[in-house]
Amino acid sequence: MASHGIPHFQNDGGHAVIEIGVKEFMCTGASVPFDHPHIFIDMGDDNEKVCSYCSTLYRYNPTLKAEQTVPAGCLFSVKAA
Repeated sequence: MASHGIPHFQNDGGHAVIEIGVKEFMCTGASVPFDHPHIFIDMGDDNEKVCSYCSTLYRYNPTLKAEQTVPAGCLFSVKAA
C-alpha cells in the first residue's frame, strides 16, 4: 500500500460529521469506485470545514492523531489489486 504524505479521509458510512486530528487533508468522498475527485482541504484558523463535493463536515479534534477519526474507519487507504 502506498502511503500518502497528507492524510486522506472517506465517508463510506454517510456520517454527517467526521472528527479528525489534522487541519490539512484530502477528502475522497467514499471508497473506490464511489469516490469523488480527491480534493485538498485546509481548515486554516477554523476548526470545521465542509467538503464541497460530498458535503461531509470535518471537525478538528486536537486529541486525535493524524490517522485517527471519530467515528473510526474513515481513513482512506488504497487497496492492493
